[in-house]
Amino acid sequence: MSKRSTSSSDSDVSRKGSLATLKGLLPFLRPYRRQFVLAGVALLFAAGATLAIPAAFKQMIDLGFAPAIAASAAARNIEHVDATFLALFGLAAVLAVATAARFFTVSWLGERVTADIRSAVYRHVVQQSPEFFETTRTGEVLSRLTTDTTLIQTVVGTSISLALRNTLLFTGGLVMLFVTSPKLTSIILGLMVLVVLPIVMFGRRVRKLSRDSQDRIADASALAGEILNAMPTVQAFTHEAQEARRFGASVEEAFVTAIRRIRARATLTMLAILLVFGAIVFVLWLGAHAVLQGTMTSGDLGQFILYAAMVAGSVGALSEVMGDAQRAAGATERLLELLAARSDIQNPAHPAALPARTANGARLTLHDVSFSYPSRPESAALSHLALDIRPGETVAVVGPSGAGKTTLFQLLLRFYDPQAGSIRLDGVDIRDLALHTLRGAIGIVPQDTVIFSADALENIRYGRPDASDAEVVAAAKMAAAHEFIERLPEGYQSFLGERGVRLSGGQRQRIAIARALLKNPPLLLLDEATSALDAESERLVQRALEAAMVGRTTIIIAHRLATVQRADRIVVLDEGRIVEAGSHAELVAMGGVYANLAALQFQHHAPVAA
Repeated sequence: MSKRSTSSSDSDVSRKGSLATLKGLLPFLRPYRRQFVLAGVALLFAAGATLAIPAAFKQMIDLGFAPAIAASAAARNIEHVDATFLALFGLAAVLAVATAARFFTVSWLGERVTADIRSAVYRHVVQQSPEFFETTRTGEVLSRLTTDTTLIQTVVGTSISLALRNTLLFTGGLVMLFVTSPKLTSIILGLMVLVVLPIVMFGRRVRKLSRDSQDRIADASALAGEILNAMPTVQAFTHEAQEARRFGASVEEAFVTAIRRIRARATLTMLAILLVFGAIVFVLWLGAHAVLQGTMTSGDLGQFILYAAMVAGSVGALSEVMGDAQRAAGATERLLELLAARSDIQNPAHPAALPARTANGARLTLHDVSFSYPSRPESAALSHLALDIRPGETVAVVGPSGAGKTTLFQLLLRFYDPQAGSIRLDGVDIRDLALHTLRGAIGIVPQDTVIFSADALENIRYGRPDASDAEVVAAAKMAAAHEFIERLPEGYQSFLGERGVRLSGGQRQRIAIARALLKNPPLLLLDEATSALDAESERLVQRALEAAMVGRTTIIIAHRLATVQRADRIVVLDEGRIVEAGSHAELVAMGGVYANLAALQFQHHAPVAA
């Protein structure tokens, strides 16, 4: 389920701040003050050279093209023309160098700040608890990391520079207009007041449509990510055409929203240019009459026209930049929503330390633990759970589906905190431990094995990044993975494919077991660790796991009771409560939940009478 519904309601409030949202980028901009200063200096030189050009033309018109009565006057006119064009070339050289310096600096800033934002958002997202990912789709996060950050890159690397440049040209041009003709300039300003109102009104509409457009793109990305990650299921049910239609409809909705945004932005640009230039043409008509009446020189009118065009062009460019800024404000808002997300699972202010590791492993104590998932607060996943696991003990947790077995592992890893009770590792409440310390002391083989897009060596080394190649190979041998890895085309350097598509289910599980063994933790969690193995592989892995359990505490989740019979203790969960505990023989003799489960499984595997 998308988080868009909640985030949209929040954004309705934040939209009131409109472009003020861009202030959220300041922490990412501050480290690069020096580059901003350099870009500002280059910008000032470029703007100054541009503003000097109309003044040079005025000199050329009034002095160079003035009627020459004597030969000496004609020679002076030629000298003025030559000097003017030489000055123009000098201004062009300054403009070229300053513009190139500004372009390079601001482009570097855009790339650098965007990279910092992407890293910060990703670093923040990967630290969120599973609750965050229950309500936020992966595709939506990816859309914000790519599309939204690209919009911010456009603003930081281009639009801010253009906005400052055109603001300087607008301000400088306006000052020079007053210097040239205060009367005509006053008339222009009066007309400009009438121009601003429709531009502001359409600007608000563009801002709203920009946010809506980004939301639709995020929806399409989320849908695509979900389906591409489930292609075997989609193809098994022959839903390719149906999913293509769903994605096509989502893309079409994004297109329609984008067209509304583009139409509104085009209207905004048209209004800005039409109204601004219409006002300027009217004022220039008045100026032409002033020249004819002798109250204004030709050079003054030429200078006024150039400055008026410069001011008008600046207004048009600023309206265009405003559209980019509005889109970036929406993108910034969405990224800040991600950065504002706070996980309920936090490191303690003053983390405690675990006692020195003993030869037998860790002691684990659960005292009156009760827990309900945040998305299902009315339903207790675990209720008043009490369990004391001694160092070196192997405890199997069994029970029907939904009994709370996997939830127990999630609490031990502190993906969630219980609403009541406490969990202690070697006598220390796990809420008092740094997350890195707690999870570093636990190795897990999950039921759904995750294989990364890397080679076999790096997939196993994920358990301990500083492990040597020899240690990786030793762990693979313990997990009965060495032989099949050696048979791969490039052995341990073989690329395993995205999500391990080049491996069978049993091979993926053995990679996960090798990864956990390489970590060598005092507490080992096995969640259906042998469920995907054939009989021969299960025998090999079971032997390896039994050797690996020596010197560590182990908790096993298993539906196949044959894999837990040799555990020191079997704990039976039902509806989040411990209903039975004991050895296999003791539990069968009780005739309770475990006995029923055992009877069902062993009868199922018994030969059927003819």
